[in-house]
Amino acid sequence: MEQLTQTVSEISVVYHNKQKASERPVITTSSDAHKILLGGFNQDTISYREEFIAAYLNRANQVLGLYKVGIGGITGVVADPRMVLAVALKIAAVSIVVAHNHPSGNLRPSKADEHLTFKLREGGKLLDLKLLDHIIVAPDGESYFSFADEGIV
Repeated sequence: MEQLTQTVSEISVVYHNKQKASERPVITTSSDAHKILLGGFNQDTISYREEFIAAYLNRANQVLGLYKVGIGGITGVVADPRMVLAVALKIAAVSIVVAHNHPSGNLRPSKADEHLTFKLREGGKLLDLKLLDHIIVAPDGESYFSFADEGIV
């Protein structure tokens, strides 16, 4: 009888933390979140291309890292909630703050923005991950909309 050998892919999870805990930025307000997440956007394209970025936090609200979830076009970006949550699990985060930009400068969230926020919040609950905020960033780098400040998260 011939023996069958199956090959299975090996999975590797890697997270390289390059900061001391005492040097990590802390998010306590939407303004803190805006400033930190703004640094993750490509400043050369923020006025014409949407991007979606997630910040992952530990129990002390220290930022463990930023992850660029997606780069889109002029009017939208695909942000898969499974990817946002998968990264959080990989680095043992306890909370998440997400952000995307509106090149038009209109900070009003779309129905798609609200729906994604709902999916992230509810999906996170199942995994004991808290969505703290969803920030919409204007291309001027100064204006923003906070779902948490508006009571939507």
